[in-house]
Amino acid sequence: MFSAKDFIETAEGLLFAVVGQGREDDKVLCFLRYIKRDSVWKKVATEEANEFLQQYHPDFLHYSQMLDAHLHAVAIHQIVKHHQPEQRLQEIMLASERDPVEHDLYVLCDLFQQHGLDLSNTGITGSILVGVQNRNSDIDIVCYSRAVFQQCRSITCKLIGLGFLQDLNEQDWQESYLRRSCDLDFADYVWHEQRKTNKAIINGRKFDLSCSDMRGCDNTAPEPVNYKKCGAITLQCKVVDDTYAFDYPALFSIDYEQIDAIVSYTATYTGQAVNGEVVEVSGQLEQTETGLKRIVVGSSREAEGEYIKVIRA
Repeated sequence: MFSAKDFIETAEGLLFAVVGQGREDDKVLCFLRYIKRDSVWKKVATEEANEFLQQYHPDFLHYSQMLDAHLHAVAIHQIVKHHQPEQRLQEIMLASERDPVEHDLYVLCDLFQQHGLDLSNTGITGSILVGVQNRNSDIDIVCYSRAVFQQCRSITCKLIGLGFLQDLNEQDWQESYLRRSCDLDFADYVWHEQRKTNKAIINGRKFDLSCSDMRGCDNTAPEPVNYKKCGAITLQCKVVDDTYAFDYPALFSIDYEQIDAIVSYTATYTGQAVNGEVVEVSGQLEQTETGLKRIVVGSSREAEGEYIKVIRA
């Protein structure tokens, strides 16, 4: 099974981040993140990734009927290595030697274990998953059940209170904000992020907690359906169900005429609102053949001009 947060590698020296659960047309939906050049992995931004594939590997460019979106996809037979977060984390925890980034990850996970966490439903994604981390790399922990994710958040708060972890400082938030390039001002970004309690600092290194596509794991979501884009939309609405707010993609059920939900494919807006809050959302309106409507935030990788923000009194 291929899941969001996994990475897949091809014989051409390309590393793709998996962005969807399962397959489409016997291909894995993904996005190019690293290219091997002179035996060194180079991280690439969205535009560079698209241009590179257009020029050298157009067969990896893909239009998803299900998502009505252009992204990347790799056929199963073209995958030479499947990088899985759970396996990689266990390798690091059992290793006899670790680099500084892996050491900080080990210490963090050991603290989690000391406070009751079972690591079997967690993994490590991002640069550490594929072994391309550097001394400035963050730690990206992924949880494979909502219960485990909530437990990790709770333990993180406890460990901050005990002094084993630290809250992000002003500089940390500035760096995080610049990396996100989101359509919120800095003050709004920090206000929303601080209350999510899914980020902290260990030994001067930031870590993030996230959830994989758990609706596919516990069968609480409907089968995938095809959506067609209807154009950009901005509106205000009330969130009435935040059960899947931290999933990938994040889903917020809303109380609004003929529109059922907001879906976010960008990490910036996971956990952005809770039940009863009124939000302003800007994204792409999509509709199924049966008339089901939703607003998608993150229809492109950068989600320019798209956002979710709580309307504060």
